[in-house]
Amino acid sequence: MRRAFKFRLYPSSNQARELGIMVETHRRLYNAALEQRKLAYETRGISLNYYAQANQLKDLRADDPYQARTNFSSEQATLRRLDTSYQNFFRRCKQGSRAPGFPRFKGRDHFDSVTFPTYGDGIRLKDNRLRVQHVGAIHTKVHRAVEGTVKTASIKRESDKWFVVLSCDLGDVVVPPSTLPAGGIDVGLEVFLTTSDGQRIENPRYLKAEIPQLRRLQRATSRKKRGGRNRRKALRRVRVLHARVRNLRHEHHHQTALFLIRLYGLIGVEGLRVSNMLKNHSLACAISDAGWAGFVNVLRCKAERAGAEVVVVNPRGTSQECSGCGVVVAKSLAQRWHTCQHCGLSLHRDENAARNILARALLARTGPTDLKSNPALVREAVCFS
Repeated sequence: MRRAFKFRLYPSSNQARELGIMVETHRRLYNAALEQRKLAYETRGISLNYYAQANQLKDLRADDPYQARTNFSSEQATLRRLDTSYQNFFRRCKQGSRAPGFPRFKGRDHFDSVTFPTYGDGIRLKDNRLRVQHVGAIHTKVHRAVEGTVKTASIKRESDKWFVVLSCDLGDVVVPPSTLPAGGIDVGLEVFLTTSDGQRIENPRYLKAEIPQLRRLQRATSRKKRGGRNRRKALRRVRVLHARVRNLRHEHHHQTALFLIRLYGLIGVEGLRVSNMLKNHSLACAISDAGWAGFVNVLRCKAERAGAEVVVVNPRGTSQECSGCGVVVAKSLAQRWHTCQHCGLSLHRDENAARNILARALLARTGPTDLKSNPALVREAVCFS
């Protein structure tokens, strides 16, 4: 099992400047390697790989003093990062993707992390000090003990803050399976989610609450001269606001996931294609503000550590199908209450969908053979659980 530990760094002004130089050096290395690959293919029809470019690092470090001050292994990790981007591009091309996404050059505000693939080579955490090559010992807020063996370390910049992320190997951790009952959840925009037993968690809408301030900051940014120092300052204010919204949303995801893990041992969730849902321009902003995909990732991680299981089911028809008898009850998106004329079941449509999600999860993962062969018994078990 791998687990990441993220700690806040408090560098001095000189250390912050050196960290910025280090990130900028890696960004230029990434862009130069990408340019080399493009020119080699366009002019000579040659496809360069990671090994061909890594063999040139020694000569590059001899000519560039900034590259010479950078950790050699971290430069190799940056070249592997570019190679991974190419591999993902070719994979998407083979899959027939309409927009495979060719690797792009990284702007100054779109390259914010440096990876040290070997812990102890250029970076090491001791007590509350993180020693980084050519930067020094940086004060670190170690708010919890590091578990397992540290494999890799990454320096990351978020807005105007610096962090270190330690990826640790915990070995073969045996987690006993959870004995809690099963439950299903239905995510939405009216409320963040509804459980199969009727509990509802409100949607905080953090981005919507900050949109007035965000508009003011973006208007102020648009009035600044491009390339000027004042524009950089205005952009930094916008990034700080976005970082605050992201942190609040992430905290809400963690708290909600912990609440569900303490209730259920098996959780059924919808397999939503969020990228397709974002094509609806009327709801794209609200969907992005909810962050459903990020929440499911957090839920999976917490479930793995707690011995619970997250089962992804097909979301098609979960709101239309009656959870009591299985009859399809057609209703528009504006109709928020489910009333079945066949069996008389009447409840909120989100709770009805959550029960259907739970039933599909039970059919896919748990329950005796007779439950799998008889969906009606599953619905009965869901309704009376």
